[in-house]
Amino acid sequence: MTANDLSWQAIAARRADLGGGFAIARALPSAARRTVGAWCFLDHAGPVRYPPGPGMQVGPHPHIGLQTFTWMIEGEVMHRDTLGNAQVIRPGEVNLMTAGRGIAHSEESIGAHGSVHAAQLWIALPDAQRQCEPAFVHHPQLPVADLDGFRATLLAGSGFGLQSPVALFSPLVGIDLVADSAARTRIELRPDFEHAVLCLRGRARLDGRAIEPGTLHVAAIGRERCEIACDAAAQLLLIGGTPFEEPLLIWWNFVARTGAEIEAAAADWNAGRRFGEVPGTALARVPAPDTAGLRLRARGPG
Repeated sequence: MTANDLSWQAIAARRADLGGGFAIARALPSAARRTVGAWCFLDHAGPVRYPPGPGMQVGPHPHIGLQTFTWMIEGEVMHRDTLGNAQVIRPGEVNLMTAGRGIAHSEESIGAHGSVHAAQLWIALPDAQRQCEPAFVHHPQLPVADLDGFRATLLAGSGFGLQSPVALFSPLVGIDLVADSAARTRIELRPDFEHAVLCLRGRARLDGRAIEPGTLHVAAIGRERCEIACDAAAQLLLIGGTPFEEPLLIWWNFVARTGAEIEAAAADWNAGRRFGEVPGTALARVPAPDTAGLRLRARGPG
């Protein structure tokens, strides 16, 4: 897909099972597309209803060089991190964790049984911020606009005369679109942004093309608007941003520039250095995979 090609490129998400019946669809990164703006990772988790038991349990694990951006659609999850934060995220809320030079966190479903549906995204930090001090912010309220039958929640950036309160380091946009019945709307896009649309629930049409969960649709810079329609209840996620020109190396839970940074972070985590401990959780730490023999090389945008 070239900068002059304004069509939507369809990229199949990879399916994976995180254990305990929790399936995810990984839309970014992929062989066909590494980033959309500074958005460098997108997992669509669920919707899944889990049986009586502990539910989703992700033990303490580390991050560097990124922001984790969690958009909760169904269910409740407890976030704990090495800064001492313990925060429940509920439907309609965003958790933004800035890893910077290094942070670790855990995630646990709340309740003996229930459901989980969420979008988990990562944002690559620019070189000027990627060694910053770690931080965490919970956003319980986000601006909402009514768009011809769609309820548009502005997750990141600006649009519809509104501004998201989520503080970012790159020009980005994120919009959640929900329709309870048939609807059709046109959305103005920034032509200097790359954009992507992922159907989260139901079926819809993107500029007349049928879309459904499991496929990411990506457009290069230059597109000024898109039309989204559905004949019944549906939910979609639209993201975008200016092309991220810095080379990136994404491996396990780390975003870096060199293999040496990745190897050092993995070694520090496994040795109990740098990242600290996550208080309040009984879950076991998730060890970093062995980096021996890996050929780690940063790749450019796209």
